[in-house]
Amino acid sequence: MYERILVPLDGSKVGEAGLPYVEDVVSKLSPELKVEVTLFQVISSLTHYVTSGGGMPTSTSYTEEELEVMKQQARDYLEKAGEGLRSKGAIVKTKVSTGNAAEEILKAVEEIDADLVAMSTHGRSGPSRWAFGSVTDKVLRAGIVPILTVRASKDIEKT
Repeated sequence: MYERILVPLDGSKVGEAGLPYVEDVVSKLSPELKVEVTLFQVISSLTHYVTSGGGMPTSTSYTEEELEVMKQQARDYLEKAGEGLRSKGAIVKTKVSTGNAAEEILKAVEEIDADLVAMSTHGRSGPSRWAFGSVTDKVLRAGIVPILTVRASKDIEKT
């Protein structure tokens, strides 16, 4: 059964659409089974643009200090996002990584030996899906473990 669940989150309400489903799974399995849920966030934008002296914007890498601030903000967000899971009896862990989101999710699946990945999808199709790619689709195609995908409601997508 599902003892170790990985839940990738991107910090958005759309990204959190799967959390109620994971809470439901946890509440049905606990207390007979101790379920460990790892909330995971990938910082994928490692550069930003700066403008100096009125010139053209230039892409520059974040400093180690800036990345550490971003990682701490992600950890704080994940801790708060895990409150509902804790109240249902889950053991909640958090993990933050940097790099390509799909690749980092797949690495995390192996690192924590996940039984299930639960993630939401933004529901893009057609040209926007092609242009932006789909992290969920890439993780699904890897097929390492079962994946619960939840499409966010239209109400959430508008906020």
